[in-house]
This record gives sequence, C-alpha cells and structure tokens, in this order.
Amino acid sequence: MTESPYKLFTVIIYSENSVGLLNQVSNIFTRRCLNIEDVTASLSSAPGVHKLTITTESDRPTMEKVVGQLEKIVEVIKVGLYTDDDIIYQEIALYKVPTMELLQSHELETIIRSHGARILEMTPEYTIIEKTGHRWEIEALFDCLKRYDIRQFVRSGRVCVTNSPVEHIDLFLEKQRQRQKQSEQ
Repeated sequence: MTESPYKLFTVIIYSENSVGLLNQVSNIFTRRCLNIEDVTASLSSAPGVHKLTITTESDRPTMEKVVGQLEKIVEVIKVGLYTDDDIIYQEIALYKVPTMELLQSHELETIIRSHGARILEMTPEYTIIEKTGHRWEIEALFDCLKRYDIRQFVRSGRVCVTNSPVEHIDLFLEKQRQRQKQSEQ
C-alpha cells in the first residue's frame, strides 16, 4: 500500500489589509480544485501587516505553484508554506448545551474536565463550553457531547506560529528596507 502524496498544508499569507484580497486568494485555490479547509485572518506582529492563514489538502508540487501564484498578487507581501511539523497551532470551539443536561448529569462535568474544556458562560437555559486544541481534540469532545443535545457548535480556523525562532515577515521586511536604502544612495 503506497502512502498518499496528499497532506494538510498551512499557507500563511502576509499582506496589506485590502478589500477583495480574500476573493483573489480563494480564486487561486479554486482554479487548482483545492478546497480551503480553514481560513483565519488577523493582524501580524509586523505593524500594518495582516496575516491570512489557510489550510488545504494537496501535494507539495501543487502547493508550491499556489504559493508562486499568491506571491504575484499586488497586496501580498510574503507567503509561507508549512506542514504541521513546521508550526505550532490551535483551534477554538464553542459548544452550547442545555443547562439542565449539565445539572442532571455528573458525567457531563467529568467529560468537560477530561477534555480540558471549560465552562465559558452559564444561564438557566444554556451553558457554553469552550475547548482549545487540535481539530481531533475538538471533534472528540463534540462526539462525547452529542448525547447531551448540542444546540449550537462552532469551530474556528487554525491559528498558528512557526517553529522558527524569528518572524519571517520581519526578516523579509528588513531586507526590503535595506534594498530600498541601497537603491536611494
């Protein structure tokens, strides 16, 4: 049995905050018939630079072509391609269950504790449970809570940082500044 060349890749796009960028990015994935599993957008550590984190399953040659296409977008500053070994990542999930279920079952409290989750809010009608972890941990808690009548569930996209001791975008921006200074002289 041969191992599949497809694996989960995380693409980190550093860019200006511009309207329509996500549409341009998703078009590149769509043209390659790649499904975006997760997408998260936030500020980065570099002032004025935003970070778009996308996960998708593919093979490395296809993903390297995608990265090349992404880097051609005017607003994109830098793109990184990572596997799970290259990054530290987490997701967050919220589960809404009826409070009566929580109060009537001692087992539910044990499940919450054993999964490293916490109660975020409790009202007479519902209780919100929060879980931070990897996707498989979030899904495992979801499977355990199914029998307690989950009323709502939401899971975030992946948030991650690289294993590198330095921030790659900072190095890239510094090199750009040095080039600009040299060209002005």
